[in-house]
Amino acid sequence: MKKFVLALGAVAAFAAAANAQTVVTDTDGNGTYSVEELTAAYPDMTAELFTTIDANADGAVDADELMAAQEAGTIAG
Repeated sequence: MKKFVLALGAVAAFAAAANAQTVVTDTDGNGTYSVEELTAAYPDMTAELFTTIDANADGAVDADELMAAQEAGTIAG
């Protein structure tokens, strides 16, 4: 029984991790995300990836651009 409980706990932890969402914080409160803010949430963020996500090339990523990148699989959701 103890092994079953441990196995069930491991499966539950794995499922929770798989469903976890990355939280991006707008630290300066301007309503968009800078490369620094996205790098804090996504440590593998590069300038090139940021440029790809910034669809309108305004130098910032808004909520729609972030969602589009997540839905496209460009970055994790």
